[in-house]
Amino acid sequence: MTEIVLGVGASHSTLMNTHWEETLHKDRAERFRDALTQAREELAAARPDTVILVGSNHFRGFWLDLIPSFTIGVGECVASGESGTPKGPQPVDVPLARHIANSLVEGGSFDPAFSARLQIDHGQSHAIQYLLDGLDVEIVPLVVNVFAPPLPTLARCEDLGRAIREAVLAFPGDRRVAVIGSGGLSHRLPWPDWREPQGDDEEFMVGAWLNGRENWQDYDVRRREIIRAAEAALNPEFDDEFLALVQRGETHRIAEYTTEELEKVAGNGAQEVRTWLLMAALLDHVPGRRLAYEPMPEWLTGMGVAILDPARTNERQP
Repeated sequence: MTEIVLGVGASHSTLMNTHWEETLHKDRAERFRDALTQAREELAAARPDTVILVGSNHFRGFWLDLIPSFTIGVGECVASGESGTPKGPQPVDVPLARHIANSLVEGGSFDPAFSARLQIDHGQSHAIQYLLDGLDVEIVPLVVNVFAPPLPTLARCEDLGRAIREAVLAFPGDRRVAVIGSGGLSHRLPWPDWREPQGDDEEFMVGAWLNGRENWQDYDVRRREIIRAAEAALNPEFDDEFLALVQRGETHRIAEYTTEELEKVAGNGAQEVRTWLLMAALLDHVPGRRLAYEPMPEWLTGMGVAILDPARTNERQP
């Protein structure tokens, strides 16, 4: 019997790798890093065979020549390795990945894109680095478009998570499956709406997103300079409210936001909470445990970690 044994939501930031020494709030940074270690230990204790890894893409695996809302990796998966994150081939649970893709299409409610040679970036490989290090697991990568509007609605992400849950539980094998949602929380990146770039920097970014498929590295120096020059725009109040929803098993309520409302209150980077929402829906929105929350202006992001554990929820029930 295939079962879903654990869920993890975790923020990511490559600045954690590249600018650790320049980080001013070392105490906050260390608490966040310690929470990632605790989450990895709980993943190891759950003994998953496969991890469904839900993440975003920062225009290193997808470009404006083709942006699906949802893409499942069903064959090879290669991490781009930028900013000190893992690089190279990643092990994919091909039978489960293809079962999920087929089940979604056959079910009639979703027609996700699929890739037999998927390139991922730190939107997923950050989680591989900090949450899966040393674990003997395969992954099913799921990439969600959160940066190139029009974006899939939050409600659509919730529905997809529930549909994937049904597909996983119907898999005719014996798998222990964990789910990671990688991204968020509040942050604002100096990234334009690709449809209306303003000024040289925004024109450069859109050009990189459109033309970088074969040579994304050529754009990376200036791209990093633009990001490092950005001012932090965090909303700890929003982050606290969101994590409270996760703790109460009410993550689905974030779907009440429109894309525009979410950006206004928590920044364009907060669109990544779609990955947490998908993860929580796959866990049937069991109440979660908040392991950490640290506002990290040096990393431009509100950094959170939470665990959803069905076994603990069942233990509390009479």
